[in-house]
Amino acid sequence: MHVTFCCTDTKAEPWLAGLRAALPGATVSAWTPGAPPADYAVVWAPPQRFLDEQPRLRALFNIGAGVDALLRLRLPPGLRVVRLDDAGMAVQMAEYVCHAVIRHFRALDAYDAAQREARWAFRKPQRRADFTVGLLGMGVLGTRVAQALQVFEFPVIGYSRSPKAAPGVTSFHGEAGLAPFLARSRVLVNLLPLTPQTHGILNRHTLGRLPSGAYVINVARGAHLVEEDLLALLDSGHLSGATLDVFATEPLPADHPFWHHPRITVTPHTAARTLREESIAQIAGKIQALERGEPIRGVVDPARGY
Repeated sequence: MHVTFCCTDTKAEPWLAGLRAALPGATVSAWTPGAPPADYAVVWAPPQRFLDEQPRLRALFNIGAGVDALLRLRLPPGLRVVRLDDAGMAVQMAEYVCHAVIRHFRALDAYDAAQREARWAFRKPQRRADFTVGLLGMGVLGTRVAQALQVFEFPVIGYSRSPKAAPGVTSFHGEAGLAPFLARSRVLVNLLPLTPQTHGILNRHTLGRLPSGAYVINVARGAHLVEEDLLALLDSGHLSGATLDVFATEPLPADHPFWHHPRITVTPHTAARTLREESIAQIAGKIQALERGEPIRGVVDPARGY
């Protein structure tokens, strides 16, 4: 069994060492152009040439939750694309979203500004019951975020393409469910996969359906957001602010208006990072299951995009 590794902007050696330890007896190598064909591949943003030179692959393991970049390539017919189920990312996403929600709910940005001015400024507390958090996307990450928010007793609602149930979460689904979901979301958290159907879904029309003064958190993909529409709704006062971790162009250009907008918080695509040890253990376990002829979780449906 031969496993090859092809990950852009990722140091190969720690991954190779981990995969060799987890898969004793397997040949594990970093891909270079012209390398011999492998049975399995561990990848992140591989070039088209890699796929063209690897016709024998049985499965392609993506070291992130999003597979949109892979699905834009020409994949060999029948190749299984497998995403990480969690591998430590869900709890990171939950803590990031909770931090952003609580920072807004408790007006901590305003207290930071008051400190810089040496101003003792009390603010009236908001009613938690009026602060419904809407999760746009209820997959593995969305479900974990919902659990975390409920610890702080925020009302949580969720939206998904097809019906999904999560304890304590009021669920909406399908085309008919989007408008009522948005109308109830005082905070909107985007956790959707990026597909042709969700590209640009955070736009003037959808964000305009949020209650006046709503807050937006985008931790999915930058291409979900129409940036000009967000800026217009912030400047008009319809939206009170946004926390953005992902962007159409990354790194975010130094002259981009998001950097200095007073109601936007920017972080550098760090809400949920891939944890190497957890990811290697999951990938190795799935390779071993495939070798035994067993089904595995996380196989992507190319028609759906996730």
